Amino acid sequence: MPLRAGHYRTVFTASLGQLTGTALATTVGVVIPLMQIVGHPELSASMQGLVGAADLIGIAAGSAVLGPIADRRGYLAMFRACPVLIMLAAAVAALVPSLPVLLVCLFVMGFGIGGEYTLDSGYVSEIMPVKWRSTMVGVTKAASAGGNIIAAWLCFMVLSSGLEASHWPRLMWIIAGIAAFMAFTRIGFVQSPLWLLKHGHMAQAEAAAEKLLGPDVRVATAAQPAAPATPRSSAGTLAFMRDNAARVVLSGLPWACEGLGVYGIGVFLPVLVAALGLEHFTPQMAPAAHVTKSVEITLWISCIMLPGFIAGLLLLRRAGKVSLQAWGFFLSAVSLALLMAAYEFRWPSWTAIGAFMAFELFLNMGPHLVTYIMPAAIYPVADRARGAGIAACIGKIGAVLGVFFMPVLLHAGGMRLVLAVSIGVMLLGGFVTASAGRFVCRRRAAGVRASKPEA
Repeated sequence: MPLRAGHYRTVFTASLGQLTGTALATTVGVVIPLMQIVGHPELSASMQGLVGAADLIGIAAGSAVLGPIADRRGYLAMFRACPVLIMLAAAVAALVPSLPVLLVCLFVMGFGIGGEYTLDSGYVSEIMPVKWRSTMVGVTKAASAGGNIIAAWLCFMVLSSGLEASHWPRLMWIIAGIAAFMAFTRIGFVQSPLWLLKHGHMAQAEAAAEKLLGPDVRVATAAQPAAPATPRSSAGTLAFMRDNAARVVLSGLPWACEGLGVYGIGVFLPVLVAALGLEHFTPQMAPAAHVTKSVEITLWISCIMLPGFIAGLLLLRRAGKVSLQAWGFFLSAVSLALLMAAYEFRWPSWTAIGAFMAFELFLNMGPHLVTYIMPAAIYPVADRARGAGIAACIGKIGAVLGVFFMPVLLHAGGMRLVLAVSIGVMLLGGFVTASAGRFVCRRRAAGVRASKPEA
């Protein structure tokens, strides 16, 4: 069928979860240097990593826990509950200026965002026409670039207006406001018609499809297979991963490598900009102005993320998911190598900023886009939320490690060590994608249906 208003509403509503996730990461990246200015004695390098990783730990937990529940109970209840959970936790963090409270609230916000990651791609992929499925799932993921830009811009505006470093909790109202808007958009939403159909609720599936897409829509029940007596999602997580090992590797491990670039570098982008000396800090500048200038440069670097997603969407069908993801990793590594050369040989600042922007362009064009599309493309409906949840969980484990060790690496070896490790991880992601993709494609050609990707 052609695209209708209900399709666009689904994409818009689902994309807000992606936007909130990156907005939170960007905001935390501004909060950390502000807390350093205030002089928290306990904010060591490892504690900075813990603050940056707290929401990612929550995302990993939420993805693993909420995915199987959604497969069994349906998507709608959690689709509404997740933004409310994020909003409440953000409000508490804004009202209670305490490091322990912040850590707990970041975990809770991440838990809700983890639920979003398991549900967003499932909703979009199950409601879209087949022709537009991968493209619209990619559009949903591209909204994460909007989260970076919006949060960086709002943080910059708040800091420019004279916010004192001791008032850092007020930045959490940015996340609370976005989550409140997300919850509002989901009032009157419907359960996934395809999920209802696969679980034998034919009348409810047709009613949901009519409400979302129009009264003239009919569900072709005769063309749908009967729901299995025991859905595969009832198996234990370890057994599920063993039975779907090829899918898990292809959708999970590259996501973990991509997590270092998106979150390890993304969360600490203002800190890394300062460490590279790109903000031209002078001794006469106040510390808060130092952070403001770093956030301004972060905003300009973040603006290249959206063109990266657009380029990836345009290349997706022509290049294929595996090739686009692998080359995105390799070109990201080359960009970081240029950034290291600019840093080592003290090239002009514009060359370093250009290399940083090239890194963000290729990262979002390939890995950041395709890792989100891959689970929805290779898992069947009965296991889709669980498969996406496991992939997101593995990805966020990699992100947690990247965020936690980023300030540790910076403290231990400076930008040289940070860039060297980051280049190695990008190369690893490219090689894993290429090798796992070839393996899965060979099994597909051999007719092994359990490992058949739609890539």
